Amino acid sequence: MSTAPLSLRLTGATVLRDGTLQERSVAMSGGRITKGPLPAVDLSGYLVLPGIVDLHGDAFERHVAPRPDADVPLDMALRATDRDAAANGVTTAWLAQGWSWEGGRRSPDQAEILLRALEGYRPHAMTDLRVQLRCETHTVDTFERLLATVRRHSVDYVVFNNHLPEATTLAETDHEALARRARGFGHAPGAHLRAVATATAQEREVPRYLCRLAEAFDALGVRYGSHDDPDGETRETFSMIGAKICTFPRRRAAAALARAVGDPVLMGAPNVVRGRSLAGGVAARDLIRAGLCDALASDDHYPSLGAAAFRLVDEGLADLPRAWAMISERPAEIMGLADRGRIDYGRRADLAIVNAETRAVEATISGGRLAYLTGDAAARFLTAAGGGLALAAE
Repeated sequence: MSTAPLSLRLTGATVLRDGTLQERSVAMSGGRITKGPLPAVDLSGYLVLPGIVDLHGDAFERHVAPRPDADVPLDMALRATDRDAAANGVTTAWLAQGWSWEGGRRSPDQAEILLRALEGYRPHAMTDLRVQLRCETHTVDTFERLLATVRRHSVDYVVFNNHLPEATTLAETDHEALARRARGFGHAPGAHLRAVATATAQEREVPRYLCRLAEAFDALGVRYGSHDDPDGETRETFSMIGAKICTFPRRRAAAALARAVGDPVLMGAPNVVRGRSLAGGVAARDLIRAGLCDALASDDHYPSLGAAAFRLVDEGLADLPRAWAMISERPAEIMGLADRGRIDYGRRADLAIVNAETRAVEATISGGRLAYLTGDAAARFLTAAGGGLALAAE
């Protein structure tokens, strides 16, 4: 794909702009949406939509470890993740990496390795890949290390998570499930039980730890929230310390509390596509129907983002401008990214080009560069190139 920003105009398509679907052209140059006469690509029969902004994605884990016992080099995994995101219209994505007492691929060690690898890969990336740290609440002893990591790697997004109750329940009731979980983290069952005990011993220190982190994140300009809130009381507690982003609430009460205090609610796009949560929690479509969901994230499946938007349209829960805003404009607003999420003059040229009939992403433009191109859209771009369009501008 091109390594320099395109200078061209997309014509003939239906464009999502200013909250409505319009028949107009989109011009770009220098990586930004612009005006003026430029060489044209005819995209009749296509939708030109804002590039997707994904606030929480686990799909990279499949590229890191195709099998539980088979890791691949991180540069290869990041390249595959980058291409996976681009092939599904994603132009900005946060990789949800654990910072947990559980160890293994969720350990602070692994988080630091991933952040270093991403810094090395970023000059080659076609999409804007970032890292969201999923910080387990019972990691009190890592306070200084976590802040040093956030500063060193300019981490801009952290969510608090608490897997300890689930682990404690398994330790008491289901030793076989506990052993499977331990193996997933690269532990023997006994070592995992010791990690559970160590985390449990920190219980009294956790509230102060979270407040100290919140104060530090505020000073650093880090956005932060919580993940898998089980009830309204938990969400209220996190909101009170400043962890405003409510990610994947397990119950309607948590989402309702977030809405009552003005906190954005994020749900998984695969939840919308399936119609239910695999973990038995609240269905995303029920929250959307009730006006209790602001944005959708890929969770573990990038293709579900666009599919979820169109599913909402088909079921009459939203028109396309509103549904697509849940995966583009609204996530950008939540993260304070004023330069993306919408197609408008001066903003980043982040575009998802979707076949209007098949609803398949056939081209993705990220920062004005072609990050993905296939199908009839590829033929259109190549035809324009044959007529003198430079796909890789100087």
